Amino acid sequence: MNTINDTPISPSYAIGIDIGGTSLKCGVVNELGEILFSFIVSLKEAKTEEGIINLIVKAITRCTDGLNEPIVGIGIGFPGLIENDVIIGGGVNLPGFEQLPLGKILNDLTGHNIVIDNDANLMGLAEVIYGSAKDSEDAIFLTIGTGIGGAIMINKKLFGGYKNRGAELGHTIIEHKGIQCACGGRGCLETYASVTALIAYYKSLNKTTKERIDGKIIIEKYLAGEDHAVNAMEHHFDYLAAGIVNCVNIFSPQKVIIGGGISEAGQFYIDELTKRVTKAAIPVSFSNTKIVAANLGNKAGLLGACANAFQKFKKTEYAKN
Repeated sequence: MNTINDTPISPSYAIGIDIGGTSLKCGVVNELGEILFSFIVSLKEAKTEEGIINLIVKAITRCTDGLNEPIVGIGIGFPGLIENDVIIGGGVNLPGFEQLPLGKILNDLTGHNIVIDNDANLMGLAEVIYGSAKDSEDAIFLTIGTGIGGAIMINKKLFGGYKNRGAELGHTIIEHKGIQCACGGRGCLETYASVTALIAYYKSLNKTTKERIDGKIIIEKYLAGEDHAVNAMEHHFDYLAAGIVNCVNIFSPQKVIIGGGISEAGQFYIDELTKRVTKAAIPVSFSNTKIVAANLGNKAGLLGACANAFQKFKKTEYAKN
């Protein structure tokens, strides 16, 4: 049994569900961030909104049956815009899920407390509660992938702006009248510093390559000293650092957490960003900030969903080690 100030406390549990475009990752987590068990449910055969909801309910039942203990609630991560547990829209590859009160629907079907937030937000929350920034109160999270997702944590809680419509850190403008972005704007950070942008820039430099190019291959070529890869990575570092500088100058967080597969390339990746941000950020704003790599990997979505449930439905002392 856990203790707080030598007083025994009963363990608490939450269910987390990380909804992706092709699968659900589900599991049971205790308040210390230990995953008791988890599993993946394919969405391949779920062709409708109702079909996906039925799979979510079945996953919840599987979790409660496997745990056989009370839960404080269920946290859900969803790839879209969420306001007060209503899916406003934006779920990639998911049929329906527009203006859908998913929280209420699942509460009615299961009887459990439900809290839903954007999946990138919850990855950031997980890193602050259980991961590379658990010694920090205020942090910024950026996940670098096909696009750039972000999250803002203040006092260890998510800050999403009015009606949870903000924290779109990948859509800060870093190039006036720049490249057209899928969001409708121009010059967004993700159009210059995402892995998609890195690959496109590399191909523009090396037009004759017949090789299949991805972020991992570019990193390998960069470390081997290939000119095109070095130029592409320098371009990537410069623009990503510019986006981080904006975050630092506005929020002065204790940690800037970099997630996504590319952040696992090695310490050199974080060092290159730190070098550039140190030169460009307002010194007093950056004086208490450290740039770090995320360390929870593919567990972050599940852990963040559960952390959100613990924060909303239970007063919890989180692990400090």
